[in-house]
Amino acid sequence: MSSLLFPFVKVNLKQISPLSVLRPWRSIFLKSLHPYLKSAELANLRLESTKEGSRYAAHKKKAAQKDSRRNERQPFSRSVFAAGTASRTAEFMRRKSGEDMVDQPVATSKGPSHAEVPDCPLTVTEWASLKQNSLRPHQFEVQMMKRMVAARSSIDIAKSLLTYVAVETGTLNYELLLKYLTLCVHGNYYSEVFDLYEIMKSHFKTLDPGAYSLFIKVFSTTDRWRESFTMLESLSKTMTPSPRNYGDVIAGALQHGDSTTAWALYDRLLEQGLSPNQDTWQALFKSSCSEHSHNERLRDILLFMRDNQLYPGEPLAQCISSWFESLPADNWTGSWTTAGPSGTCQCCGAALESIRLSEEEYGLLKDRVMRDVIMGRDVFTKTTPQELDRFRKFVESVPAFDVVLDGLNVANTFGKGKQSETLLAVATELEKQGLNILVLGRSHMRRHSHSWDRDHMTRVQQVAHCFFTDDISEDDPFLLYAALHSGNHCMFVSRDLMRDHKACLADGTTRCLFFKWQRGHQLVVHGYAPGRRIRFQVGSAPQGIPEHLLCHMMRT
Repeated sequence: MSSLLFPFVKVNLKQISPLSVLRPWRSIFLKSLHPYLKSAELANLRLESTKEGSRYAAHKKKAAQKDSRRNERQPFSRSVFAAGTASRTAEFMRRKSGEDMVDQPVATSKGPSHAEVPDCPLTVTEWASLKQNSLRPHQFEVQMMKRMVAARSSIDIAKSLLTYVAVETGTLNYELLLKYLTLCVHGNYYSEVFDLYEIMKSHFKTLDPGAYSLFIKVFSTTDRWRESFTMLESLSKTMTPSPRNYGDVIAGALQHGDSTTAWALYDRLLEQGLSPNQDTWQALFKSSCSEHSHNERLRDILLFMRDNQLYPGEPLAQCISSWFESLPADNWTGSWTTAGPSGTCQCCGAALESIRLSEEEYGLLKDRVMRDVIMGRDVFTKTTPQELDRFRKFVESVPAFDVVLDGLNVANTFGKGKQSETLLAVATELEKQGLNILVLGRSHMRRHSHSWDRDHMTRVQQVAHCFFTDDISEDDPFLLYAALHSGNHCMFVSRDLMRDHKACLADGTTRCLFFKWQRGHQLVVHGYAPGRRIRFQVGSAPQGIPEHLLCHMMRT
């Protein structure tokens, strides 16, 4: 059989060697494609990383994030206060491209310009005809393989496409191989994954994060799981692995009885400043139901979740319940319950922890926010000394506010258009309730434009106190200052969940107080139509309960 050639990442003729000289893997790919080759000659077949493939690798992260925004959007609750909304949003934005490739099929475009995915393997001639009839033959092969991934096509169909490409061009580029690898992983074709790994590892200087993530996912579940640890180390040399990468190797170590390695990787994950996935916690709790040498570490996980307002989904909650029940001599029992608007557990009648702050707690929070958030080291990157002093004098010159509006945030609640009309409607609704209102805005909001009607803004200033910062200033510190300075009764209106500001607080206790204050004092505009009453979401409403289903634990 003809030899299979591989170049390195930078194609150099002196570095291209016949595969038959290097390893016994020379026949792996050709053998798997043999049923579709028939009499085709492949004397010049190469696997190569072309310039186009290199550009793909460089821009893959951006493309994958675009696909994930379109197809991987989680079914977030419509409530901005739903449990874990801020954490899920932040994690979604942090996702690595490789992680995206592992978790979900690749998005596909619909329309007449894209050929349908065949339902059976095609011959070289049939593939050539399909490409010729496509309205967009450029990168036909890669786009077709992407659609095969999304359609969960049979691997035999994918192999017939590779055969066509090999016969027609004599090359199989990196991008096409990566899509083929994705198909193999999603279809659990582990033998093909192992073969691809040996070939790519031997003949490319480096692999991109997407390939590493796919290989780690597969190897970690098999007897070759220790190789996934080596891959993780290789990936660490060029970038910070994702929580999913760490989680896959941790789960593999636990599955094969190596809890020492698993916990060491978990510690490294935290040291990198990453937030573990719930699947990782689930694996740790599940593995500890029969082996209890890490009970203190698991309790630390529960405290970590509490301090960071991270709420378990049902699978993780069930594992936590099983772990409690497995503890010797403690006699824990777990059951599913619900919590009503009053925050009372319907299983035992106990009240959930209140979000209302005592006077002492409120005073502590106010002092810490003033010191760490408003007067922090970077205070004058958010404003100027003159502006901050002007705002302080303004706040002290008027009665304490009942509600503070983030004017720009409120105005943009329903997108572009007449933002000033939305802001006026919200301010007017609150003024009708006899509340003393502060609207925080930016200087450009006072300049007449399509979005900011001068008459609307004049009427806003008639129903509320207004303070306009420079356009380059951040308004959140002003909002926090005004709300906390006005007292524990003062509410504020904004969709901003304040994660960055909470992170500025020095300790977990203060961050927890900030979270409780926020949930008890934040309002979000939920619905608005001209001529109709404004509706608000309130953080302490039923949707603020951490989970619709709570795992109730009690000792018998």
